[in-house]
Amino acid sequence: MKIVIKLFLMLALVFSSVGFANEHSTLDKAPIDLKDQASLQRGAKTFINYCLNCHSANYMRYNRLKDIGLSDNLIKENLLFTAEKVGEPMKIAMTKKDAKAWFGATPPDLSVEVRARGSDWVYSYLRGYYRDSSTPSGWNNTVFEKTAMPHILWKLQGDQKLNEELHTLEIVKPGTLSAKEYDAFVGDLVNYLTFMSEPSKLKRLDMGYYVLLFLGLLLVLTVKLKKEFWKDIK
Repeated sequence: MKIVIKLFLMLALVFSSVGFANEHSTLDKAPIDLKDQASLQRGAKTFINYCLNCHSANYMRYNRLKDIGLSDNLIKENLLFTAEKVGEPMKIAMTKKDAKAWFGATPPDLSVEVRARGSDWVYSYLRGYYRDSSTPSGWNNTVFEKTAMPHILWKLQGDQKLNEELHTLEIVKPGTLSAKEYDAFVGDLVNYLTFMSEPSKLKRLDMGYYVLLFLGLLLVLTVKLKKEFWKDIK
């Protein structure tokens, strides 16, 4: 009984902490479509060019990019920057010790980040940066307050400021992309991160339909077999 009570208290603490962290932020819906291969390919390109410098994806191998329509040659020529073979995982050269010294915290591995936090959280986080001179990096975030990660996409999005009364963000210096273009850019990235967190999800779902169809047919046959056995007894 004591163990059950402890587990309940631990879960209550976790959920109360999550609620407190997000009490002032509203998560936006991420445009996730795992069947949109063009979006996934653009997101993979963005991830490797912008994120893979500091964040590893040790549970993702380059050859899984073939699941989104890329060939081995395309992967080798355009995306294979941190490995020599397409069968290798997406590792980075930066060590945890160096990362902590440079950023104050070790950048998390992004293999399953979406499964841990949710696609809406990641999508809102990447769009929630604003200038804050009180932080070491000069940036803050409406979703993750006092985040140690600087805004690596600021040249694309531009500079935002926070209206503390309304708790809204306003562009004060435009980036190279419009607000709509930046949202689409981040949407493709989060779409890919969602795919990366569970690359076999679509295959698993498709297989599930066949399994349900098989079980449905089996149920019909089972019912007919039962009736056939019991008709003589009755």
